Amino acid sequence: MAQVKIYGLNAHLSGLRRQLSDVIHIAAIEAFGLPESKRFHRFISLNREEFIFPNSRSERYTIIEVSMFEGRSVAAKRSYINKLFAGLEALGIERQDVEITLFETPRHNWGIRGKIADELDLSYEVRV
Repeated sequence: MAQVKIYGLNAHLSGLRRQLSDVIHIAAIEAFGLPESKRFHRFISLNREEFIFPNSRSERYTIIEVSMFEGRSVAAKRSYINKLFAGLEALGIERQDVEITLFETPRHNWGIRGKIADELDLSYEVRV
């Protein structure tokens, strides 16, 4: 399970939502073995006055926050982040303009479809 929030300027994100979602999800499939059907992405588009960031970043500055079940190896997380950087760069977003944070929590901290997540039978492996 992974819930993804993507923050950026509205002018930047408005034409790229589908492509960004594809890059993020393909990286999760490849690095974590996440099923194709498990795509949960939220875009938070901000006006310029609502998104304060350093002058060393461009108007394409993008923050990606991923909340996920704990259990992935350091190697899998590194692979995911590197795949994100490469995929975003292919979309014209420089690595300097990307910040990625992975937040891991135990499954018992998630409520999904009326159950505590550690009570769910998952169709995929978390410990990769």
